[in-house]
Amino acid sequence: MTVLDLPALAVGDSVQHTLRVADRSERKTNAGDPFVILTLANATGEIETDPIWSDKLTEGWADGAEPGAAVQAIGLVSLYRGKRQLKLSRPVRVLPRDQLDLADFLPRIAQDPNEIWARLDKMRREMQSARLQRVLSLFYDDEPFRLAFERTPASIKGHHAAVGGLLLHVWEIAYIARAMAKAMRAREDVVFTGVLLHDIGKVEAYDVSWEGFVRTPAGHLIEHVVLGSMMLDERLARAAASGEPLCSPSQRLELQHLILSHHGQREFGSPVRPLTLEAEILHRADDASAKSTDVSDAVHDESAFHGGGEFADGKGLWRIEKRSVWRPPHGWE
Repeated sequence: MTVLDLPALAVGDSVQHTLRVADRSERKTNAGDPFVILTLANATGEIETDPIWSDKLTEGWADGAEPGAAVQAIGLVSLYRGKRQLKLSRPVRVLPRDQLDLADFLPRIAQDPNEIWARLDKMRREMQSARLQRVLSLFYDDEPFRLAFERTPASIKGHHAAVGGLLLHVWEIAYIARAMAKAMRAREDVVFTGVLLHDIGKVEAYDVSWEGFVRTPAGHLIEHVVLGSMMLDERLARAAASGEPLCSPSQRLELQHLILSHHGQREFGSPVRPLTLEAEILHRADDASAKSTDVSDAVHDESAFHGGGEFADGKGLWRIEKRSVWRPPHGWE
């Protein structure tokens, strides 16, 4: 199936494609009449429909168009207050999903996952500590874990919210943290181990579904920071039970601390603040990857640059606290 490039649609373009319902917003006019706006999505992005007014709702124009449904949408791209909308020309039609590939309907990283894995695996092979290599192998030599890790987003709707987003996020942190560790004369192997372990809990905290990226029950009840520490404990205990204890009690505590402190503060989800240089570097590198990606996404968000101006309207850019961003009109060639 040809995937429609939603961000590339121009005003006047016609649409007759299968899209995923990412959101259904039910509202009312000042007079109390109901209307619905659908957010339709695929692997390239999202677009909102124009309002489906009460008369069309009565005629079934949005029947069955609940989040997670696959629908055939037919209409023209229009512009309203500088924002592109899909003006439907007929009711959406719900389609069976059993013959559709979910990968066509969710955002995916542009980078080749195999290339990212090759870089991370090379860094593992170059580690000086054989003990830490063996700890990492508990996860990263486990093919089911690698497949799950490669599929998992780094967040539900924030930074790196894409299939493969977690893998890309971890590579960015590894790149940043390695430079920081060298500059600050930190224990590089410990920092790198923290990079690869700190977000393992997201494999169990997040799921990929037709509804989009969602939290699992464990993600809701425990969250990925604590889940990661529990997963590490479980695999270390399993290794010890098989006759291969990999860590002393204090070494295990340090690895747990790297996971549990990587959000930096309690109000951001970490039970403890970083208490070692390596934990501090991990936290700063993690934050740099996330925050820089938020700004990069804002700079490339065409819907925020009404009329093709240099400055974005920050109202919809909640990930960067609704501040504006600037796209310089000049180059530096």
